[in-house]
Amino acid sequence: MKPHQRDPLRLAVIGTGHLGRIHARLASQLPSIDLIAVVDSLAGAREAVAAETGVRGVADHRDLIGEIDAAIVATPTTSHQQVASELMQAGIHTLIEKPLATTFKECEQLVQLARHQNLVLQVGHVERFNPALTSVKDKLSDPKFIDARRTSGYTFRSTDVGVVMDLMIHDIDIVLALVQSPVKNVEAIGLSVLGNHEDMVNARLHFASGCVASLTASRVSYQAMRVMQVFTSRGFAAIDFGSRSANLVEPVEAVLRREYTTDGMSLEQQQESRDQLFSTLLIQRAIEGAEINAIEQEQIDFATAIGEQRRPQVDGADGRDAVAVAELILEQVDAHAWDGTQLGRQGPFAMPALPVLSGAGQWCEKSPSMPQRKAG
Repeated sequence: MKPHQRDPLRLAVIGTGHLGRIHARLASQLPSIDLIAVVDSLAGAREAVAAETGVRGVADHRDLIGEIDAAIVATPTTSHQQVASELMQAGIHTLIEKPLATTFKECEQLVQLARHQNLVLQVGHVERFNPALTSVKDKLSDPKFIDARRTSGYTFRSTDVGVVMDLMIHDIDIVLALVQSPVKNVEAIGLSVLGNHEDMVNARLHFASGCVASLTASRVSYQAMRVMQVFTSRGFAAIDFGSRSANLVEPVEAVLRREYTTDGMSLEQQQESRDQLFSTLLIQRAIEGAEINAIEQEQIDFATAIGEQRRPQVDGADGRDAVAVAELILEQVDAHAWDGTQLGRQGPFAMPALPVLSGAGQWCEKSPSMPQRKAG
């Protein structure tokens, strides 16, 4: 007897901006998904994507209740909680683009709603599906130091949130997935350059396991970069998410057991060890990731999780935990005193420098008219 063939998942993409358009195009080509409609309040945006994908355009997602089994929410972050709540209350499985919502409280509400409704809630932390990571993930157990750098130019997208929720959230999610340990302490500084949110941030996370992670994110950089270095108890991995490639360095057992020593080596032995360091002692190998589309893999996992009634690879709880750590980072960014005093420059709005009061010997207090960081 042939196995039962599942019907394609009836799905709508809500939000037809940059990511929504990509999601709609990919979903329209997957045999496991039946793209029913694309949704956007802007007629021109939705009709353009509707024409491209051959489905109808709808102004309000609520008009699709009863017609769809699932939805991908790619609207601005500030609307995630409301849109997703309305969908899940109607029994619709939901994949929400990162971040899950603007606050931990909103995220927890979504997680609890999905559990109550017995629905799949997935978060669009797409780097978890990047072959650069998946090709080496089984070598990254027990990480002890992680250095992640994610930089880009200013895209004028996701301006409703700062760089922590926009870019760094990817690396927060990956680090939490790798370390699997509670965060004990957070240090962070950041700067706002072009808008009302932080655009550059460096954060240092200390975990109960002893692991330390340094995360740097900037969306005002002249150099695009998406890289991560992971040092574990048994080796090292350099991951390039942009090129979808990785390099592994794995010490031989003699090095791991501290049996290899340079004491008493002759000059000839030293030269031989230098020449063969990464072929006989610290074995290095380059890994090219598979030619796959990570967003497509994310959608396949979403559809499969619904069909098999299982947890997706990145569920709502993962997205909630990433936002919780992001909030801790933002608290530290806000609290940083650039001049060593609470009367001086504080938080991300340290540029331009404030004028010095005559004879005061320190920076004046923040002007009430200075922009304040909005939530997220």
